[in-house]
Amino acid sequence: MLTVVVVDDELPAVEELAFLLGQDARVGTIHRASSGAEALSALEQYSVDALFLDIHMPSLSGLDIARVISRFSRPPAVVFVTADEDRALEAFELRAIDYLLKPVRTERLAESVRRVCELMEGSTPAPEVITVDQGGVSRMIRRDDVRYVQAQGDYARLHTSEASYLIRIPLNDLERQWAEAGFLRTHRSYLVAMDQVRKVRISAGRASLFVGDAELPVSRRHLPDVREKLEATRLRPGQ
Repeated sequence: MLTVVVVDDELPAVEELAFLLGQDARVGTIHRASSGAEALSALEQYSVDALFLDIHMPSLSGLDIARVISRFSRPPAVVFVTADEDRALEAFELRAIDYLLKPVRTERLAESVRRVCELMEGSTPAPEVITVDQGGVSRMIRRDDVRYVQAQGDYARLHTSEASYLIRIPLNDLERQWAEAGFLRTHRSYLVAMDQVRKVRISAGRASLFVGDAELPVSRRHLPDVREKLEATRLRPGQ
């Protein structure tokens, strides 16, 4: 079970996040800190697997703390928890394994815990990140946050659980580049992260995949590849 430290200069935010983490069976001990100094003190006293860090705090910010612990021989995993959408680039440059936006959703927090567990098991490489432009602001998103990609001419739209982002890369190029990461072409307009598929429907000669809240078509041409992938993952089509 994980030992974590929740760090936020606002006590209600600390207690809320600690409560949510306490509902996860993979989390054991939860330490609380209301400042950067308290967070560093906790790291000196305890063996900590992960820090859940707010970014904006007086004196030592979350980014400051991440810079300090990056020099540790065995630094804990860092998950930033913030209301600020614009600091993801800096966060991933500091090798954060996740970047959560407030208010934190339980489903999204569980995904962060999963990533921490995988890191502890040594099965998680550094996250692959993609730079996207949104309203003239460069943002960084993790490739494993992308559920599916939709072709839009010479562009591709990346769909995550929280938003979608347009990038100037043709779908054919992404298909080649992301094949080893588990993305499969299911239709001339769609590339799907197959580990994100939660349900399959095949009826009246038509097939579709359910990814998040979206139902995505599977073309006849790509159906054999989809069936093969589903057999490998033991996900059976439903009627």
